Amino acid sequence: MAQPAVYTIPAGVSFVDAFAAGLRELLGEAPEALAAARILLPTRRACRSLTLAFVRQAGGRPLLLPRMTPLGDLDEDEVSFDEMTAMLGAAGAEIPPAIPALRRQLLLARHVVRVMGSARTTPAQAAQLAGELGRLFDQIHTERLDIAGLDGLVPDDLARHWQVTLEFLRPIATQWQETLRAEGCIDPADRRRRLLEAQAAAWRMSPPTTPVIAAGSTGSLPATADLMAVIAGLPQGAVVLPGLDTASDAATWKAIDVEADDPAFASAQAHPQFGLAHLLRRLGVERASVRPWPAPGVADPLPARADLLARALAPASCPPAAPIEAADARAFAGVTLVAAASPEEEARTIALLMRGVLEAPDRTAALVTPDRALARRVAVELHRWDIAVDDSGGRPLAETPPAAFLRLIAQAAAEALAPVPLLAVLGHPLAAGGRAPAAFRSAVRALELRALRGLRPAPGIDGLRRAASRKDGANDRVLVIVDTIEVALHPLIRLFEQPSVSPAEILAAQIAAAEALAATDQLPGAARLWAGDDGEALAGFAAELAEALRQDQPMPPSEWPELFDVLLAGRAVRPRWGRHPRLAIWGPLEARLQHADVTILGGLNEESWPPRAHPGPWMSRPMLAAFGLPLPERRIGLSAHDFCQGFAAPEVWLTRAARREGAPTVPCRWLLRLQVLLHATAWPQESAARAAPWLHWQRLLDAPGDIAPVSPPAPTPPLTARPRQLSVTQIETWIRDPYAVYARHVLRLRPLEPLDAEPEAADFGTFVHTAINAFLRDPSGADEDAAEACARLQEHGRRAFGDLLERPAVRAFWWPRFQRIARWFVINEASRRDGLLSSFSEIEGRMEITAPGGPFLLTAKADRIDHLLDGSLCVVDYKTGAPPSAKDVETGGAPQLPLEAAIARAGGFPGIPAGVSVSAMEYWHLPGDEAGGSCCPAAKKAVPDDLAQNAAERLAALVATFDDPATPYAALPRPHLAPRFSDYAHLARVKEWTAEAEGEG
Repeated sequence: MAQPAVYTIPAGVSFVDAFAAGLRELLGEAPEALAAARILLPTRRACRSLTLAFVRQAGGRPLLLPRMTPLGDLDEDEVSFDEMTAMLGAAGAEIPPAIPALRRQLLLARHVVRVMGSARTTPAQAAQLAGELGRLFDQIHTERLDIAGLDGLVPDDLARHWQVTLEFLRPIATQWQETLRAEGCIDPADRRRRLLEAQAAAWRMSPPTTPVIAAGSTGSLPATADLMAVIAGLPQGAVVLPGLDTASDAATWKAIDVEADDPAFASAQAHPQFGLAHLLRRLGVERASVRPWPAPGVADPLPARADLLARALAPASCPPAAPIEAADARAFAGVTLVAAASPEEEARTIALLMRGVLEAPDRTAALVTPDRALARRVAVELHRWDIAVDDSGGRPLAETPPAAFLRLIAQAAAEALAPVPLLAVLGHPLAAGGRAPAAFRSAVRALELRALRGLRPAPGIDGLRRAASRKDGANDRVLVIVDTIEVALHPLIRLFEQPSVSPAEILAAQIAAAEALAATDQLPGAARLWAGDDGEALAGFAAELAEALRQDQPMPPSEWPELFDVLLAGRAVRPRWGRHPRLAIWGPLEARLQHADVTILGGLNEESWPPRAHPGPWMSRPMLAAFGLPLPERRIGLSAHDFCQGFAAPEVWLTRAARREGAPTVPCRWLLRLQVLLHATAWPQESAARAAPWLHWQRLLDAPGDIAPVSPPAPTPPLTARPRQLSVTQIETWIRDPYAVYARHVLRLRPLEPLDAEPEAADFGTFVHTAINAFLRDPSGADEDAAEACARLQEHGRRAFGDLLERPAVRAFWWPRFQRIARWFVINEASRRDGLLSSFSEIEGRMEITAPGGPFLLTAKADRIDHLLDGSLCVVDYKTGAPPSAKDVETGGAPQLPLEAAIARAGGFPGIPAGVSVSAMEYWHLPGDEAGGSCCPAAKKAVPDDLAQNAAERLAALVATFDDPATPYAALPRPHLAPRFSDYAHLARVKEWTAEAEGEG
């Protein structure tokens, strides 16, 4: 029997380029010779890489390419059944089709709900569990096991929670096989296994007469390894392995090449050569029989580095490595370790390294990392130089604009057009509502100011319409936007109002709403929503999901947004063009067969390199072993092999972040071994010296130039721009923070109300004031008793609170407080009535002050002024919060009540004659506690009339001071009088100059 044809291409050589050159060397230059060959590669992306390698080899000349077919690999998410079926021909047609991924996930989720019960799991949780369950079934099929074998696991040998899991798995496994038969499909991994086995059987029976070569695969799938064994024995067949170690000694290889029942098997799996050793055993080939691939320059360019790496990663059972000599350490001259402080610094350093490569003509660079967050960060950092990099992992589909638009629409409908999700939809770049985008944005801003800021509108379209009309009457432009929202979203909202709806119906309404909102005055919504790579990928997902949801069970519509997000997770978008030709971001699987002048191995921390060995939620490690499934540690060896492939590049940068989210990280195990091996050499110092400039430069990327100290603002507007009228409440602001008066009355800036605000203490105070004023002005309570008066005040309170009483928080927290206030107020009012001539509620007044710049008008709206029997006045202010201290009132820091008293003495309130004495100024503290309220005098020592006179004189002096154009409206001129809160502190940049002052102090 002929020796199987097995070759290898060393790790330091570009696999696809060497393979393409060797294939042309073997087959000759005749065009038809290359076209007749059939090449089996690990993944579809490997097929694309080999195609580019052939193009480079041809030097721009036309070329007939061989047939290339992806086999699928352990870490490959994309299994190309079309190419595999085409390779098989008639034999593949007999194998049932694979069930679509979304259809399988939804059907499995239905089984999960049936077994667990709908009360214990939501549709989204069931879909997540179904995704993990599908991966378990795929693993079972991949390892050629039978799902029915779950019955062979002994529950008594397991912990109680694993017994419960097994009781859950067994019925689902049985039901799932029946479901697949009803669907006329099989699991994807089962189909892949059957296709590979059918191809192996076909080639055994009838060997092809044309060249067949399996290249770049490590045979991680048993069916793939068997097919490679068949190919190796074909008359014109060959297997080309990536990075087989042919130089290590026999003892080391013996420690790697062990049987599954050997005690050292578990540790051997973590070695980078374990997968290839296991494959050679399946092929029946000795390592010494593996030949170098016959291509020019295929010898390892860096044998010394490969030797040092092999010594560093040798199995634990091997003798300790000999000390590293200085001459040996020079093999690491092209290797640099960069230890950044954080993932952000790591990404900036990598982006800077890649940008630096572009300074040299024709040089290439690639980041190799399994850390998708790091890959995305680097891609974003490269945009600062307008570089769009090719990321083989792509972008998550869920984060693309059209997918985000669909997700936001579902959330807005589920929350009955609550302000935050609705504004997120209307502010999305795709939203236009059938109008010009700029005009639509302008109308949305008007709707935001009118209806969405402040307290939340009532749910649905009707609530939004009422809110849009509540301020200053209706506005045509705003109501037109409400009409647009109704036309687009009302069918979807109507579905969300039902208790149970078919998810297919929800999806259709969601897509219709998105297309309606995405339309402009020039383009239909579909043309914008499904455009480009992102739109096409989303369209494919939506079509697959619509097909998967056929005949699906009705569900509560409130669960749909979360379920939609779960189903969308894991999908990626890979741009087809427009990327930089010399820079790339590869996952370890893509990097295995490719080459760049500068290779950056990023994210070298545990749980990234290698990925965390997690057995999954369905089986423990003992269960996996008992069932016959490989332990998760098998992936460590595959990850180690990928690390070695990248490490063999001529120039290598190793990067890691020392901390992540504030917590220290652990360097990956292979990096630690290298550092231990080389710690006594000059390499650590030389590496640190090479890394230091790049770490320094990345810090400078976003570092500011000159830092100019910020001084407190002190604007001096001209006298004509200064306010000539203020209320008594604004006078206190003027005293404490003049800049706030400048921003409000000179710049005319008004603070925006918060979005979707919950009722707060200030709103509660407004409701209390409104209810008490209505109660005091209501003439219907002339002869009522205390209980009737309290009921009447509470009825006015209900009207003041309005629809907010429907909110549980208001009903549970604020309303009981108001009831206690009402009881106290009625009792207090009854005790005061006999001592009053009259009482004025919410009365407006004014007083003119003569000033250098002209008359200045002081206005006020007093909560209450009582005209007492002795002819004097009592000025009252209701405070639901803490009232000012007597000291603040007496020293002028809280001038509201004294100034109201001054206006009353001057006859500024209608119905109150001038010259009347003020005998009392009181704060009625109404917190709604157990007591309900209390009366407290505004001042303890000063006479009210004197306080009023002093307040008027201080105000006249203040007006005269600010009538001088040189007087600035300074921010917080008296820190001890600074207000507790200011709407304009951010404009005054208070935190910047106060922090600087504290630092100097």
